[in-house]
Amino acid sequence: MKLLLVEDNPTMQTTLQRSLSRRGMEVATCGDGGLALEKWPAFQPDVVVLDLTLPGLDGLQVLQRARGKGWATPVLILTARGTVGDRIIGLNTGADDYLPKPFDLDELEARVRALARRAGVRPPAGDDPGASVSLGSLRHDRHSGAIYCRDEVLDLAPRELALLQALMARPGHAVSKEHLFEQVFPGAEDVQYEAIEVVAYRLRKKLAHSGVMLVTLRGLGYLLKVAT
Repeated sequence: MKLLLVEDNPTMQTTLQRSLSRRGMEVATCGDGGLALEKWPAFQPDVVVLDLTLPGLDGLQVLQRARGKGWATPVLILTARGTVGDRIIGLNTGADDYLPKPFDLDELEARVRALARRAGVRPPAGDDPGASVSLGSLRHDRHSGAIYCRDEVLDLAPRELALLQALMARPGHAVSKEHLFEQVFPGAEDVQYEAIEVVAYRLRKKLAHSGVMLVTLRGLGYLLKVAT
């Protein structure tokens, strides 16, 4: 699936591009409205994630011009403007969905994939050898985002799921707290760094009977491995 990410915050742009690319999306980025209108027809994305606050043309102007040109690509607005009035304006301008910041990466991915499905986009059959990752009794279905334990879907809170997904991407390897924080709290500026430890504590309790251990490595981060 091809995604055009229009976001002017360099940190947010890089974090989302890396995260969504790891989840099987082809992500193109740009940081201003004028460039978005150039890249949109050239890249031909399946979904556009569009920030409202952009230099030059703002997100609503970009969306209005795109719809005026007849471009029907599904658009998800991603912005710090979270009032009902802002959402109504965005949806009336032609947006298909709206997600305020800060947000959960899993929710963003789920909304993007839902828009793609409604537009008739399907992943190529047999074209993704990394669609499923397993470690012991755990299996991560990267298309749906769900994680199974012995064929039962694990009941996890969104941040616990984001943490486990990031660890399942590198099973048996140490993953730094910095990287995990970016995956669990993307774009969050008011969250204490130690919050990742709270999420890890809760996840460890839910994995207690799974046969898979979440190990803390001092100075390095966390490691997911099969219990021995």
